[in-house]
Amino acid sequence: MKHRKSSQLLQQLVFVGPSIVFFILIIVVPFLLGMVYSFTDWNGVSANIHWVGFDNFKQIFANDPKFLSAFWFTVRFTVVGVILTNVIGFFLAYFLTKPLKTRNFLRTIFFMPNVIGGLLLGFIWQFIFVKGFSAVGDVTGWSFFNLPWLGDEPTAFWGIVIVFVWQTAGYLMVIYISSLTNVSPDLLEAAEIDGASRWQVLRSIIFPLIMPGVTICLFLAISWSFKMFDLNLSLTKGGPFGSTESVALNIYNEAFVNNRYGIGTAKALVFFVIVAIITMIQVRVTKSKEVEA
Repeated sequence: MKHRKSSQLLQQLVFVGPSIVFFILIIVVPFLLGMVYSFTDWNGVSANIHWVGFDNFKQIFANDPKFLSAFWFTVRFTVVGVILTNVIGFFLAYFLTKPLKTRNFLRTIFFMPNVIGGLLLGFIWQFIFVKGFSAVGDVTGWSFFNLPWLGDEPTAFWGIVIVFVWQTAGYLMVIYISSLTNVSPDLLEAAEIDGASRWQVLRSIIFPLIMPGVTICLFLAISWSFKMFDLNLSLTKGGPFGSTESVALNIYNEAFVNNRYGIGTAKALVFFVIVAIITMIQVRVTKSKEVEA
């Protein structure tokens, strides 16, 4: 018995041990160091580190309007991004679970943007917004294509939203497809025989049964939206005049551009706590609505 337990422990150490070590070195240790640095005035380079207590956090909330502006932009972007990605992802999945001849091809096409890296995707869309739309507008005369897409605050906001939704909706589509294919056809057939409309079937049968998938998709969309950095950096760099600067980009600029690593890590810690609270509430609420087939 002891030999079997020791053998199992050895197997666990061999297979799980390296991943645990790397997780601690890459995730846990930097996170704990970041918490420590958030209470200092470290500039990220100097060996002189002075403990300042809660001064960094006081400065963030009392004397840093740029952070509050970035947080408000991130909240607005998250609300719009979460709604659009989930609505579009669900309806793509809903129609691509129908018996269409080209559904596998269409699934691949809609998922492909998620494979492209965020920075590369952002630079591609920057070219489209600046050069491509302008050329189309000159040919067609449509004012929609001649808008200052990345040069004005409202259009820059929607430009980032468009690219974000275009990139991530396909990933959520795959999760929704998996959830929809697990819905029993017998339930849907029985509802149709009873005279239920498509909307009634969708609202009363499909939505409750795919709620575990909704929980996952909402969690992913919220975390992606709040942490959005690469698209923000490559499309607008927070412009014009900081109006589209996300919290992630604000933290990056504070730590690595302004060389104020202490305040940057303090902002990151505040941001982590806020996102963790929001995602836990979301998971708790959507979990409570899950039902068993």
